Amino acid sequence: MPAKDLGSKHTCFKCGTKFYDLKKPAPVCPKCGADQRESPALKAPASERRSRAARPVEPVVEEAEVVEELDEELEADDEADEADDDEG
Repeated sequence: MPAKDLGSKHTCFKCGTKFYDLKKPAPVCPKCGADQRESPALKAPASERRSRAARPVEPVVEEAEVVEELDEELEADDEADEADDDEG
């Protein structure tokens, strides 16, 4: 159970040190001095999130279905080739 009087727990984005902010307004890493408010954003900007959501999701196709479709296409091509050979 975390100690509630130590503030919020952080992991430094620069050095990876885990620490509590001791309820101070600026969460600064005690090891390297990096201000955690300056960490790179973990979430993509809103414009990128919208563009990702707008892309259609491709359906998942089972490998067996793909193999069956290819087999059917090959058989159809073979039958067409045989019909061409018979006519010529």
